[in-house]
Amino acid sequence: MSVSTIPAAKPADRTTVSILAAISVAHMLNDTMQSLIPAIYPLLKASFDLTFTQIGYITLTFQLTSSLFQPVVGVYTDRNSRPYSLAVGMGFTLIGLLLLSVAGTFPLLLLAAGLVGLGSSVFHPESSRVARMASGGRYGLAQSVFQVGGNAGSAIGPLLAAFIVLPWGQRSVAWFSAIALLAMVLLTYVGNWYKTHNRSKAKKASALPEATSALPRRTVWISVCVLLALIFSKYFYLSSLTSYYTFYLISKFHVSVQNAQLHLFVFLGAVAVGTIVGGPIGDRFGRKYVIWGSILGVLPFTLMLPGADLFWTGVLSAVIGMILASAFSAIIVYAQELLPGNVGMVAGLFFGFAFGMGGLGAAVLGRIADATSIAFVYRLCSFLPLIGLLTAFLPNLEQPKLRRAAKAEGDAAMEAGPTR
Repeated sequence: MSVSTIPAAKPADRTTVSILAAISVAHMLNDTMQSLIPAIYPLLKASFDLTFTQIGYITLTFQLTSSLFQPVVGVYTDRNSRPYSLAVGMGFTLIGLLLLSVAGTFPLLLLAAGLVGLGSSVFHPESSRVARMASGGRYGLAQSVFQVGGNAGSAIGPLLAAFIVLPWGQRSVAWFSAIALLAMVLLTYVGNWYKTHNRSKAKKASALPEATSALPRRTVWISVCVLLALIFSKYFYLSSLTSYYTFYLISKFHVSVQNAQLHLFVFLGAVAVGTIVGGPIGDRFGRKYVIWGSILGVLPFTLMLPGADLFWTGVLSAVIGMILASAFSAIIVYAQELLPGNVGMVAGLFFGFAFGMGGLGAAVLGRIADATSIAFVYRLCSFLPLIGLLTAFLPNLEQPKLRRAAKAEGDAAMEAGPTR
């Protein structure tokens, strides 16, 4: 679609702050509930006398349903508008939590984990679409605001598990159904806005040519593969920190568990900061530059980390978390611009792949750590950011400032989806 044929965006197409706030809070609530499952593994292991292999099956079930279904949901909703699918998806999470609180057998635990994962697979593609629709053309900012809610939820979940579920037992998981109900109320509000927004944008979409990429198909799919390779690099490295950082600190520096957890909290806080700043920087200076700086730019710090003392390990891990986290919003928006009209499919593909790589990374690195040492894992992972060199193969999608408003109008029409 030629940008020059699209009329300039009207002032009314501004960022819808209330919707961005609602979808970010819903993301926080969703990821709070998602993070409960791994956080209560010690309780489940003791209660059901589970082996580590069985715990691995729970993780596998959760990761498969939350990862593999996301692109499917995204492709479907790109072609069939479903404003209230977000609230319905959260309903699966609600049922999964209630089942988890009363499950008395291992198969029921697997079913509960699968339902919670299914709720996540519906939530992420559609909520990413809503964030883009509400962005007013500030796509990176919108994705960052949306994503930082998930970061907050991932940090809050384990704390709630430690203070509520572990002391009060498995049945207390049912209390978190109140969080799911609150999320469903928020997402119904979002769905009402989505439905109204869809109708107003459908009229504009019907007057515009079908959205297509100006790039050759081969270039587009090579670029998608490069972006997925960058996601692999980012999430494999991040999984080494989120899963094994405390063990690394305890093993190398002989710190207490509490001290190690404090370092992990600082790292997760830095990830949240990186997430929120990466999107606006991409909007202002170009997403390809953010991707360059985030993936490859972190290399000097990852190479220094294995040889650092305790103080500099804390500093470097925070810097690494902040820089790496800045890329995800830029990658999502860049991919959506590569494949216009496929907002849900792109979000589902990249969120699903990111979750899958995080789970696979934890399993692979754990096996390597068992065979060698945690210190060796960090030396090995320090070279992963070299994959960032592949960014050189990404085309430059940035446009002059005078054409961005027109592009926002065209993208808004694309995102409106099908009329019903």
